[in-house]
Amino acid sequence: MTAEKKGVVLLIAPVMDMLLNKLDENFELVKLYEYEKPEVILSQRQDDIKAVVTRGDVGVQTSVLEQLNNVGLIAVFGVGTDAIDLDYTRSRNIAVAITSGVLTQDVADMAMALMLSGARKIVHGHQFVMDGQWANEPPALGTQVSGKRIGIVGMGNIGQAIAQRARAFDMQIHYFSRTAKPELPYKQHNDLTALARESDFLVIAASGGASTQNIINAEVIGALSEQAWIINIARGSLVDEAALIAALKEHRIAGAALDVFNNEPHINDAFRKLDNVILQPHVGSATHETRKKMSETVFANVDAFFMDKPLPNAI
Repeated sequence: MTAEKKGVVLLIAPVMDMLLNKLDENFELVKLYEYEKPEVILSQRQDDIKAVVTRGDVGVQTSVLEQLNNVGLIAVFGVGTDAIDLDYTRSRNIAVAITSGVLTQDVADMAMALMLSGARKIVHGHQFVMDGQWANEPPALGTQVSGKRIGIVGMGNIGQAIAQRARAFDMQIHYFSRTAKPELPYKQHNDLTALARESDFLVIAASGGASTQNIINAEVIGALSEQAWIINIARGSLVDEAALIAALKEHRIAGAALDVFNNEPHINDAFRKLDNVILQPHVGSATHETRKKMSETVFANVDAFFMDKPLPNAI
C-alpha cells in the first residue's frame, strides 16, 4: 500500500467509472470480481481489508465477510440490503451504509413512467407508427390513469414520492405499510389482498428480503380486477413470478410493467412471450444526475469511515 492511500477497500462488483476512479485515487482497491479464485486473494488480504464496496443488486456473501478479520464497513451503491445478512453484520459490528435519499425521485419517476406506458400503450403505439400500421388501421385504445385508484405497497421515501406524483393525477391513494403513517392523507390497508381489491394500479415500492419474499402472491394477484396493472420498481423477489406470469397469460389482469425481476439479468423467458408487459432492465435510478450523486455518496461513506468520522448514510 502506497503511503498516500488511506486504506484497503474490497470491491465486490464493477461500479461506475466516476466512483471507481475516485476510490482508486484514495484507497488501495482489491477488485474481487477480477480474480478467478477469490478465496486466494481474500486469504492473502484478510487482515488488510477494512471496508467493502458493493452494489445493492449484488450485496456481499457472508462467506466473504467471514474471511475478513478487520472489516468495519460495507458501503452499498444503492438502497437495497436484501443481499446482505444484516444480522451477521450487526453481530460483528460491521457498519452498513447506503445511498439513502439519493435515488428516491428517479425511482418514483420510473414508477409513473411505467404506469403511464402500460396504461396508455406507449410502447405499442411507438411500434405501431414505426411499422407503418397507422395508415392501415386505427391504434388501440388505452386506459385512463387520472382519477383512478393506486395501491402502493410500501410507504417509505419512494412510496411517498410516488403518492405525491399520483396526487397530481387526482388518483385515489391507498397503501400498505408495516409502519402506520397516520400523518399521511391516504387510505391505509393492513392486508395486501384488501389493498389489491381497491387498486387499479398496484405499485410495489417495499424493501426486499426474507420478510417480503413473494408477498405479491397468487391470492393478492387474484384480488386485482381484469383492468388492473402491476408495477414493480422495488425487487423481483417481492412477486411470485409464476403466479404473475399465469395471470398475464390468462389475461386475468390487464398487464404488468416491471423494472425488476428474479435472477437478473437472466429473467424468466416467459415474460418475453407476453404481449401485455412493459419490461425494463432495472434502470429506476439510471440517470446521469442520480448515478453521480450515488457515486459521491458511496465515496463519502467510505472516506468518513477511514477518517473515523460519522457515516453520512449508515442504516
